[in-house]
Amino acid sequence: MTKIFLYDTTLRDGTQREGISLSVDDKLKITQKLDEFGIDYVEGGWPGSNPKDVEYFQRVASLDLKHTKVAAFGSTRRKGIRPEEDANLKLLIEANTPAVTLVGKSWDLHARDVLEVSLEENLAMIGDSVAYCKSQNREVIFDAEHFFDGYKANPEYAIATVKAAAVNGADSVVLCDTNGGSLPWEIEEIFGEVQTAVGNQTQIGIHTHDDGECGVANALAGVRAGAMQVQGTINGYGERVANANLCSLIPDLQLKMGFDCVPPEKLATLTELSRYVAEVANLDLDDHQPFVGASAFAHKGGIHVAAMLKNPLSYQHIEPELVGNQQRSVVSELSGRGNLVDKAHQFGLNTESLDLRKALEQIKVLESQGFTFEGAEASVELMLRRTHPAYVPPFEVIDYSVSVHQRRGRGLNAEAIVKVRVGPKRMHTVAEGNGPVNALDAALRKALVDVYPQLGSIKLVDYKVRILDGENATAATTRVLIDTRQGNKSWSTVGASANIIEASWQALADSMEYALLGN
Repeated sequence: MTKIFLYDTTLRDGTQREGISLSVDDKLKITQKLDEFGIDYVEGGWPGSNPKDVEYFQRVASLDLKHTKVAAFGSTRRKGIRPEEDANLKLLIEANTPAVTLVGKSWDLHARDVLEVSLEENLAMIGDSVAYCKSQNREVIFDAEHFFDGYKANPEYAIATVKAAAVNGADSVVLCDTNGGSLPWEIEEIFGEVQTAVGNQTQIGIHTHDDGECGVANALAGVRAGAMQVQGTINGYGERVANANLCSLIPDLQLKMGFDCVPPEKLATLTELSRYVAEVANLDLDDHQPFVGASAFAHKGGIHVAAMLKNPLSYQHIEPELVGNQQRSVVSELSGRGNLVDKAHQFGLNTESLDLRKALEQIKVLESQGFTFEGAEASVELMLRRTHPAYVPPFEVIDYSVSVHQRRGRGLNAEAIVKVRVGPKRMHTVAEGNGPVNALDAALRKALVDVYPQLGSIKLVDYKVRILDGENATAATTRVLIDTRQGNKSWSTVGASANIIEASWQALADSMEYALLGN
């Protein structure tokens, strides 16, 4: 298998995304994780741009990296000075990394209008900078910025910039679609021209952005045309829209194109890596991201799930376990019997003892009334269990009430009254809260905790309200989703009603009942 070298720029290009700010400790943690996964190069940052990146390069040397080479990133020398006198190049060398990545202009427009240098001086800046870094015993990667736009404007000059890097010893030249506007067939055609011009002088790589939503496709096109190094970021994090997403590129290259990127056992940790980086970056992971998203192998349509139960390959392009993800079915009004069979097996239930038809009819009716069960699997499990002839609920609600008062000297408070039956016992409790749902929660726990002391350790961690038919104003149907946690276990339940208190109570009571399963 041909080896494709993976170059990760999450810590530099990725942090140019709005909403990301990584501490030095964050960057070190991600570096360690990328090394464990098998990334060949990690671009740690630009040592001349900010004190945080200077500290990163000072501290990264102490990491016990087994595979990854850390690269420091910076620009070619400034006009009119020698490379050894350039402050940016000095800092690149002082970063003491095994590799340095130099970015230089390949578009004549940028040379003239941005750098304000002659085209000849720009070529000299590239050649001098590469030669200087090679003289300092560094592996040199040259990023030909705006290469594809530059080639379209002036092909001879764009190729000349790449040659300037290659003849001065660059170990790799990387063709960059910096503005992200190229299309795959353009990438492949232009890449072929560069291969012909440069020959076997140096390794060629590809760096793409996703502004035209072709970032991954363009990188794959580059590999088809001969790229041996692929640059990108975890989860596609990057400036403007995104960089090419390594979480899609790696499995595409390895599983579909037959290239060697990482060992198979490392590829099976890709989903974990994606989620780890998202967690460190304090960003919600896109559930619909290919390969690693929670929905990447989720099946909702009844016909699809029925086929999947017979042969998982019928509606999946790969086995999810290859990238560390998992297949799952989603229960909704679009479900068929197969969805519930799959869910019952997932919950560890014997389908022969359940009335799946009854549960399915109930789900469809409730969804038409505003419930949604896609994100409330605890409510689905309860619905299935309740169809078992021998199922006995741990408690029975007799009635409840809640009132909200604005009292002089006390401010606003809520009071709830709950009556429940547990076996022969009947409990009648009152509790206050800072709002009606909090009061109902407190009263229900108070009624049950003597019989079920484990309820004292559960926590309501999220409460989501959605208005479903806003045109009905205050008479609109309200959907409530409640997330609950007990130790390391968490679950979600749902309620829906034109009365927000009733919707909240439905979700709350289900949450408590689910917590008591098996008791």
